[in-house]
Amino acid sequence: MSKMDVLILGAGGHGRVVLDILRAAGQYHPAGFLDADPSLAGTQVMGLDVLGDVGLLSRLRQQKISHAIVAVGDNRARLAYAQLLLEQGYELINAVHPHAHLSCGVQMGRNVVVAAGAIVCTQVQIADSAIINTGAIVDHECQIGAGVHIAPAAALAGRVRVESGAFVGLGARVIQGLTIGSFATVGAGAVVVNDVPPNATVAGVPARPLRPSDQNVTA
Repeated sequence: MSKMDVLILGAGGHGRVVLDILRAAGQYHPAGFLDADPSLAGTQVMGLDVLGDVGLLSRLRQQKISHAIVAVGDNRARLAYAQLLLEQGYELINAVHPHAHLSCGVQMGRNVVVAAGAIVCTQVQIADSAIINTGAIVDHECQIGAGVHIAPAAALAGRVRVESGAFVGLGARVIQGLTIGSFATVGAGAVVVNDVPPNATVAGVPARPLRPSDQNVTA
């Protein structure tokens, strides 16, 4: 049986990761990248053509390419592109590396990326357009909201709730039962021992809110 063609939106670093996952998993045939950078059009990234920008979506859909995934690290942009794809009639796929571990009872939405070495434990819920990045740990009964990014080597203890659009940085730790509010940022290496309000930025051990002048040092 022939594999279904899939477009990858985003030809940057995360796009390379997603392409690698799709090739390793072997379920889909990557048909090409789309990217907002006009200088990439007509080039190749890891041997895959960059076809152009999202202005090609309608034409490609008419050519019977019906599946796509958004490979953009920025959470707001990823959510917006996912909505655009749905409006254009595309079916959003997931990219799960064969060397990730997903326990029984994990529930996933659409446009989800689970990278190599990630561990997702039982009864975790992952909403649309979330990223569980390389080597991240998401323990039992966590709830991962739409457009969330759990960065490489970050770890969430059991029953953590990460609301839509939040970012948990490289190597951060979140103790059990806490809530990370929508579009909050947890800085790299932080240890979170209290709830984080929506739109807040926290960093340090233990994690504390940053003043606006400090926020260029996070994540």
